Amino acid sequence: MTRLVVAFLATIALVAGPVSAQVKPPAAQPPTAIIALEKGGEIVLEFWPQDAPKHVENFVKLVNQKFYDGQRVHRVEPNFVVQFGDPQSKTLPMDDPKMGTGGPGYTIKAEFNNRKFDRGMLGMARKSEPDSAGSQFYIMLGPAGHLNGQYTAFGRVVSGMEVVDSIKVGDRVKSIKVTS
Repeated sequence: MTRLVVAFLATIALVAGPVSAQVKPPAAQPPTAIIALEKGGEIVLEFWPQDAPKHVENFVKLVNQKFYDGQRVHRVEPNFVVQFGDPQSKTLPMDDPKMGTGGPGYTIKAEFNNRKFDRGMLGMARKSEPDSAGSQFYIMLGPAGHLNGQYTAFGRVVSGMEVVDSIKVGDRVKSIKVTS
């Protein structure tokens, strides 16, 4: 009986040994994108698919369709947000009352998470209904704790915050490209 136990334990050690010695593959890098402005300057974004998978998927889909290319920034609130994503901004005057009301023709469900809306955070704009986001997104210019858990945070600026700080209403997006 003792030989059986020893043989069993030896087998477990042989099987378990190589498993514990295996090296873990490197963690996948989060997807990123670059916003290029017509006036010059680039903003690099990092996305959080683990926190807001449908929002990241939607944003990447719209970028790949060149949905944002040529749009203008329609909202700048100092110390709060810079907002993009209304397709009407390509043609409507910036003071048109419909500015800021456009979208892609569909909405996506909210994916509230524990990310804090601090400077540089990327969030999805929506109407008062939580599941009404579509294409409009914003970059935080300062902290806004009242948005935490109320809006979907889906990424952050990893470089180019000085470009974000210089954005004015009417500045045009040259292109957005997904880089990974």
